[in-house]
Amino acid sequence: MPNLVICPLSRLATTAAASGAREMVTLLSNQNEMNRPAGILPERHLFLDMNDISIKVDGLQEPQTVHISRLIEFAGQWDRSAPLLVHCWMGISRSTAAAYIIAASLNPHNDEVVLAQELRKRSPSATPNARMIMLADRVLSRDGRMVEAIRDIGRGADAYEGEPFAFPLEV
Repeated sequence: MPNLVICPLSRLATTAAASGAREMVTLLSNQNEMNRPAGILPERHLFLDMNDISIKVDGLQEPQTVHISRLIEFAGQWDRSAPLLVHCWMGISRSTAAAYIIAASLNPHNDEVVLAQELRKRSPSATPNARMIMLADRVLSRDGRMVEAIRDIGRGADAYEGEPFAFPLEV
């Protein structure tokens, strides 16, 4: 079964080529410029316009329920014939939250704690966006378990940007 592949924007082209991904999720402010890698068709690219914030800040777009719903819907349409590439600016917060959310939504039997621990194992710098996790917990009716599991793994190691990594859908 193909994995999710997570990376920062600076490593997008090389990670896309190395992984063979044909579908992609971008979590950036629409003020950021990015080029879709070769092999990713426009109709298989979800761009979610959001800043990496967890509380409302004037002039910035905080993650909203509609973003989470669109993420879950897009992931549900992924044919899993190749990895799904997920990226944000640094590959630390929005993209790791999205990977956790996708794995939880596609395999509802995944234990939230085990999934969060696997995320930490695969990415020591992962610090999933708290607002995205809270919204997904509500959308997926996880009764606070996603929020608690991510809180329990704590803040990731300090890093300028995250290293690309693969994340399984099932743990």
